[in-house]
Formats: sequence, C-alpha cells, structure tokens
Amino acid sequence: MARTNTSRRRTGTVVAFSLMLLGSLTMVVPFLWMLSTSLKESRLVFGFPPKWIPDPIDWANYVEVWNIVPLGTGLRNSLIVTTLVVVVGTLSSTMAAFAFAKLDFPHKRTIFVALLATIMVPIVVLIIPQFLLYVEIGWIDTLLPLIVPGLLGNVTMIFFLRQYMLGLATDLLEAAKLDGAGFFRIYWSIFLPLCKPAIAANVIIVFMATWNDYLGPLIFTNSPENATVQLVIASFSAYYQEQTDFPMVMTASIIAVVPVVILFTAAQKYFVDSFAFSGIKG
Repeated sequence: MARTNTSRRRTGTVVAFSLMLLGSLTMVVPFLWMLSTSLKESRLVFGFPPKWIPDPIDWANYVEVWNIVPLGTGLRNSLIVTTLVVVVGTLSSTMAAFAFAKLDFPHKRTIFVALLATIMVPIVVLIIPQFLLYVEIGWIDTLLPLIVPGLLGNVTMIFFLRQYMLGLATDLLEAAKLDGAGFFRIYWSIFLPLCKPAIAANVIIVFMATWNDYLGPLIFTNSPENATVQLVIASFSAYYQEQTDFPMVMTASIIAVVPVVILFTAAQKYFVDSFAFSGIKG
C-alpha cells in the first residue's frame, strides 16, 4: 500500500510538472521568438525552416527604431501615466484596504460588497459615458483620462490588501491606540510596512495593466504627442505602405516590455507569499 501511494504521488508530481512546463513554454516561446525576430533582417523573418538564432545578427534595428516612430515620446507618456497611477493609486488603495480591514464604520460590509460588484461591470460598457464626460470637461487628447481614475485606487488591489490585513493582529491597532497614535499614524507606521510583500505583488499587477493598456489611449488620445508606447507600436502598421517591417515592430515591442520584465523579476518572490497569506476571510 505504501509503495502504491508513493507511486501515485510520483505520477501526480510528474503530470503536474509536465503541465506547468507546457504552460510556461506557451508564454516563454513567443517571447523568445519576438527577441529572435528583432535581431533579424526583414528577408529572414519568414524563412523556412525558421532560425531561432539569426545569421547574421542585426543590431541595427535597435538604433533605427527610434527614428522611424516617436518611440521616446511614447515611453515618456507611458512612464508618466504608469508612475502616477502606481504611486498615488497604491496609496489610495492601501488606505481604503486598511479602513475596510481594521476600522469600524456604518455599513462597512455593504459598501465593500458594492465596491466589489463594480468588478463585474465590463470596461467597454463604461467607455461611452466616460468619453462623453471627458468631452464635457475638456480632457480628450490629454493624459488626464488615463491618470485621474487610477489615482482613486484599484478595486482588485483593495480586495487583496484587505484580505492580507485581516490576517494581521488587531492587537497592534489597539496597542497603538493606547499609546495615543491616530488612525493615520497606525496605518502609516504599522500596517503599511507589514503589508510590503502584498503591496509589491499588487504593484506589479497594476503596473503591467497600466503600462500595457491600449484601449484607453486609443479612445481618449488623438495626437502623437500624447500617444503611449502601445499606440506607437501599433502605428508601425500605418507607417509602412506595402509590408510591415516585423523585425522593427518586434524591436519596439522588446524595448517596451523591458520595464515590465525587470520589475516582475525584481518582485516575483512576493507573489506566492502575499497571495497565500491573503486567503479569503470574511
């Protein structure tokens, strides 16, 4: 019986590892092909059999791409939008999460459930009302529609941080109150430092969603001066009259994805710990 159980565990481990390896390949292989294509000449992109290692390796694409489209402007605009949304939005979300997790106020649970219900509203349903509102207040073709809503917080981040804070001892709050600390001091000096792993993990998610956003900039901005990096990459198709220069497109895509890869690599260790600790609590 013991041997049978051991054999079953080993089989389950092999199957689970194989599935995870297959899943990882579906994400890694396209990225490696994008990198390979960015180092090729245009005539070699559709060669058969395909070559993963270009011969010759062409680094000229990483120089020329800056002159073909305003990639620098797109990166600058994306950096401005993402930085403000991540920094200010994270501060707003952590404050809301602290209030829902540790403070008592009338109708707290009802308000929290109503807040979660907004997640079920498709974004496309809100686009037309948002567009009409931004037209009235003169925000169209500016970065404000991409920045201001994000400053008010992120519902998903509020939810996960609330769950994380529920796992922290309420005695910390009571002890700090006895020492004369106010709620903001308790939030800033005690609970915020304790939530660093969960905050870091959620920051990565918000950063990727904001940096990779395409629909918002497409609808709310018109001029090249306000285009984000995703719109700049999409503009390659309109730049070439006959055939898209795929190596150049992949080069711009590699440059655009570098900040996300760096940030994710630096903070990936926080994902498992933070979300495992933030199990669903009432």
